[in-house]
Amino acid sequence: MTVEISPPSNDDKNIATITHLGGTIFLFFPALIVWILKKDENAYLSDQAKEALNFQITVMLAQFIAGILVFILIGFILIPIIWLANIVLCIVAAISTSKGETYRYPFTLRLIN
Repeated sequence: MTVEISPPSNDDKNIATITHLGGTIFLFFPALIVWILKKDENAYLSDQAKEALNFQITVMLAQFIAGILVFILIGFILIPIIWLANIVLCIVAAISTSKGETYRYPFTLRLIN
């Protein structure tokens, strides 16, 4: 028996796109809000919000560790690299979700399942 999943609507695509892009400015808050509001009613939005939330938590942990590593000077190199990776990967995720695809961030800790 195969369960058929319907493609996401245009509204779902737009919300997922904004959720991913929102992480570049507002950290994990847009993803958390969308996940809390939509986790029980929309599988696509729940999945993408959870993915964005996991990624933003991973970015925050990486920035925290880089902040500690400033004391041995490597943090000064890591902080802008992490910031740039966040921007680029959020844009790639937004483009992917605007097409209705599911996106999986690389190097992400899957803390929320």
